Amino acid sequence: MALMTAFFAVIQRDLILAFRRRTEIANPVFFFILVVTLFPLGIGADLKLLQAIAPGIIWVSALLAVMLSLDSLFRSDFDDGSLEQMLLSPHPLTVLVFAKIVAHWLVTGLPLLLIAPLLAVFLGLPEQALGTLLITLVLATPVLSLIGSIGVSLTIGLRRGGMILSLLVLPLYIPVLIFASNAVEMAGNGLAVEPQINILIAIFFMSMVLAPLPAAAAVKMSIT
Repeated sequence: MALMTAFFAVIQRDLILAFRRRTEIANPVFFFILVVTLFPLGIGADLKLLQAIAPGIIWVSALLAVMLSLDSLFRSDFDDGSLEQMLLSPHPLTVLVFAKIVAHWLVTGLPLLLIAPLLAVFLGLPEQALGTLLITLVLATPVLSLIGSIGVSLTIGLRRGGMILSLLVLPLYIPVLIFASNAVEMAGNGLAVEPQINILIAIFFMSMVLAPLPAAAAVKMSIT
């Protein structure tokens, strides 16, 4: 019970801090909307072309929006000493780090999940693909936060770790991007998407089980 209380306390704390600093929520959302809406202006209003590339546009934009917010995952806690207090806590650091990842997804991934269907309609994505788009976002946006937490924890002690963070996490994001966008594309063409969805489910559970442990170890290494 004490561990669960600490877990939800970390989530509650991070959510309160995020709502006090509303730019942490607004920046990724506005970036996501801006990137998606700029594509029709750049390539023209050809509906068939937009429908063909809509899955890639949405998923690349979502990936970049999540990356934009990754640095906030541990940075403020590292600067004010909260991470050191977590190390001194009697609770496992892995659980507390996982709580911070959950809070990051609630602040970043969940708003993208809510806005993406509207942008998909804007791009002319077929109606039969909207359900698949939501499923891929539900499964894959948490993976982006989980994998990103490892890169952030490794670079948290660096003053300018943004470029290194991108080099660390982008190769790990590529499988998620490929299978998620391909599932939406296949659904738009009326084809079966079960193989891609099953792979995303496997990636989701593997990331949820494996990512918090190295992230916690890297946080401990960065602090000590």
